[in-house]
Amino acid sequence: MLKVERYKQLTQTYFIYFPPDISQSRAEGPVQPLLKVFPKTQHGNRKRAFNESWYREYTWLEYSISRDSVFCYACRHFSLPNALSSVFRTESGFSNWKKALCKEGGFKDHSKSDHHQNAMFAWKQHEMTTQTKSCKTESFNTEREKKIKENQTYIKTIAEVLLLTATQNISQRGHRESEDSGNRGNFLAILEEIAKHDSFLEKRMKAHANAKYTSKTIQNEMLECLAGMVQEEIVREVKQSEVFSIIADETKDLQKKEQVSLVIRYYYRGVIHESFIDFMKADSLDAAGLTDLIIKCLEKHGLEYRNNLVGQGYDGATVMSGKHSGVCTRIQEVAKYAFYVHCNAHCLNLVIVDSVKSVSEADCFFSLLQKLHSFLSGSYVHTKWHSIQREMYDGPPRELPKLSDTRWACRYAACHNLLDRLPAVCRLLQEIGLESQGDRAVDARGLLAQIDLDFIGLLVMFKKVLGQSKFLSDMLQSPSLDLSAAVSLVDSLLDMLQKYRSEAFFEVVWREVEEMAVKCDQSWEKTEKRQPKTNRRLHDYILTTSTGERRVDKNDRENFKRHIFYPVLDSMTGELQRRFSKRNCTIMKGIQALHPQSITFLQEDALFSFAKFFDSNVDYLASELQQIKRLLDCKEKSGMQRFTTLLEFVVFLEPFKELFLELFRLAKIAIVIPVSSASCERSFSALSLIKNHLRTTMTDERLSHLGVLSIESRRGVMRSGLICFMPRRFGNDHNKSLFRSHW
Repeated sequence: MLKVERYKQLTQTYFIYFPPDISQSRAEGPVQPLLKVFPKTQHGNRKRAFNESWYREYTWLEYSISRDSVFCYACRHFSLPNALSSVFRTESGFSNWKKALCKEGGFKDHSKSDHHQNAMFAWKQHEMTTQTKSCKTESFNTEREKKIKENQTYIKTIAEVLLLTATQNISQRGHRESEDSGNRGNFLAILEEIAKHDSFLEKRMKAHANAKYTSKTIQNEMLECLAGMVQEEIVREVKQSEVFSIIADETKDLQKKEQVSLVIRYYYRGVIHESFIDFMKADSLDAAGLTDLIIKCLEKHGLEYRNNLVGQGYDGATVMSGKHSGVCTRIQEVAKYAFYVHCNAHCLNLVIVDSVKSVSEADCFFSLLQKLHSFLSGSYVHTKWHSIQREMYDGPPRELPKLSDTRWACRYAACHNLLDRLPAVCRLLQEIGLESQGDRAVDARGLLAQIDLDFIGLLVMFKKVLGQSKFLSDMLQSPSLDLSAAVSLVDSLLDMLQKYRSEAFFEVVWREVEEMAVKCDQSWEKTEKRQPKTNRRLHDYILTTSTGERRVDKNDRENFKRHIFYPVLDSMTGELQRRFSKRNCTIMKGIQALHPQSITFLQEDALFSFAKFFDSNVDYLASELQQIKRLLDCKEKSGMQRFTTLLEFVVFLEPFKELFLELFRLAKIAIVIPVSSASCERSFSALSLIKNHLRTTMTDERLSHLGVLSIESRRGVMRSGLICFMPRRFGNDHNKSLFRSHW
């Protein structure tokens, strides 16, 4: 207890006696300020001052500016408790500059004292001990940093290989990955190949198993880090965009698990992005379960959906589009601005499906196309089919694509290829029909019998009509297309179909039909009409009207025009008008009022209704509309070309977004409202490549991470330099200090 009290007294004394502008501890070292002019004090007949040259001769000196006196650093910090007192350790210090260099009472006298020499010895010993510890610590830190750099280089190489396999949809793991396995998988095989040219990597690959960082667990952790970096980049862009839309669709993987794909549509730096964010396993396919899944995903990534989610796009399934309890309705309950759009590409597909089914001859036509595909796919027939094509045509042989109910682009390709190779098809069917193989010959004769003038007429017509609709379908699947442009494209297709419904266009079609009939060298003679016979019971009566005749000439030109050509065009036109009638709603009018090519461009009534839906300030908007009109007039007078797309208008507004705050927000909303769910469909193509029949045991988390890296490979984590931050991110996320350093 006495020692503690004594320590407190000494400590208090220390802080009371000595000025604050000199050293306060051993760790600080002597304080030796260099002043331009040291203060002078009167000593005898003249004024004297401290001289900075004394520092070099007496290294223990400390000068206090506040006291204008010097102290002994060694005696203050390293004197023994029983050391004699000295002026160099007092509160006032030494300031008699006249005697500073005198033999008695000055610096020299103090230097020769025993207590000072003991203090100096203790000071030097302390310096040596501190320096030794510092060297050891520095050596240890240097070695540790070197080890960390090596680990970071190694982990970066592993990450680059994983990223390569992920972006190229290459499987990583082998069936067996032991040392004696003949095929250890692509990941280890690539690493071993690199190790042949990298001695450092080769050394690490031969290390202990727990130091290789190549196990499936480490792979999953690294894939999670890489995918997380991409997702964070997407989320960062979405947050800068502020408003965004979601696009979702569902499919089954090879494990029969329901996977929901979620895509975010937003505007960022002059480009419309549709970025894939996640694959999510759906345990429940009802509206409540899917809504909860989507909301949780948005919350997981920190996206503010209640006020910033302005659009949602799905297919037309009832569970998604239900008016009272569908996903779109439930989303709108928590995000009131989330305007629902039925996938326009899907709508166009339904137009063609419904119009074909409404005309029986057209339905039979596509059924016959499918039968021809199946027949030509047989081994013997397919070989003969290629042989005949090489004999009759230059260039590579053509194939007849398999038809799909959901991808009508293949139907255009089928019509195009079949019309181009119809003479070869007829010759093939004729030759096989004369062969002795019973079933094949019967099938060939039956198919050949179905190829008549009506079939050729439908083939020519659908090639032209589907060619126009294919262009629209391709445009609707573009991520950069906005809803206003989609409506304009639909209108142009409607105009084209109405032009097709004319005598002039029919003459063009029928002329091609007759020319193709000649090329096919087939004789389709008109069927002789059977002369009707009068009923015997009517022989004794005078007929005032003719009896009904049900028989219709199948190959009659007028019959094709009235009963096939016009009905198909009328059905397609009617379905287009019915399914794309949404353009008359408030949202569509507002979007069109923001499109520079629209006749309602910047029309106040349409924009005010649009603004009220999204809770914009109408008074501010009215003022901004007046200003933007004046600005555009000035720009056009100065020679600026008029905008052609909504995107160009948004890009123009961006530098003035503080001035046109409400207008810029509405223009961004108009451009991020989705057009189709084609991006989700494309993600399903990636899913089938990632989770193929050899990788069905893949976990849902790994599938999601690989999906992000594969689908968003255009972001180029490796090329953008983000891969350099992978080791530190990996170390931070998984608490691995061997990969962390103070960067």
